[in-house]
Amino acid sequence: MGLTGFVYVLFVLLRVEKQKCMITKGIDWSLFVKNTVMKLLLIMLLTTALVWFTNKELLFSVVLNKPQLWVFILFIYSFFSVYPQELIYRTFFFNRYEALFKNSGMFIVLNAVLFALAHVLFKNALVLIITFLGGLLFAFSYTKTKSTLLVSIEHALYGCWLFTVGMGGMLGFPS
Repeated sequence: MGLTGFVYVLFVLLRVEKQKCMITKGIDWSLFVKNTVMKLLLIMLLTTALVWFTNKELLFSVVLNKPQLWVFILFIYSFFSVYPQELIYRTFFFNRYEALFKNSGMFIVLNAVLFALAHVLFKNALVLIITFLGGLLFAFSYTKTKSTLLVSIEHALYGCWLFTVGMGGMLGFPS
């Protein structure tokens, strides 16, 4: 079912919306790297503290105990979860519905809420909070750059960090 929906989104983006699969021109890579590293450092600090205070045994557990599984998870997550999500929730959603909203802030919040609701299957309030905050970050980034590639890189980095620090279990991956 999910694959069918994804194929439909690709069809709409490429055939109906006439989107091209190209890297956005004029990207300021140094600014992107600087901003992403700053956000990543903040995320690293906050999530490390969260895992430390809530369940120390999980802190870096997959990296330390199952490094091959950790690498496998990062690969699968980045390519088979992050990129499709960004195509759907940023590229498709923004392209299709942004013009319907006069208030860009409201549109970004709506996008973040829908992104969080897509993770309701994990039945975990913390996952909903994290994905809402991530949805805000990714929506703001996409608004600034209009680049699926940049927002996918950002999403992959932050998500991979969550698996690294020990939060993968709540996100549906082995820990």
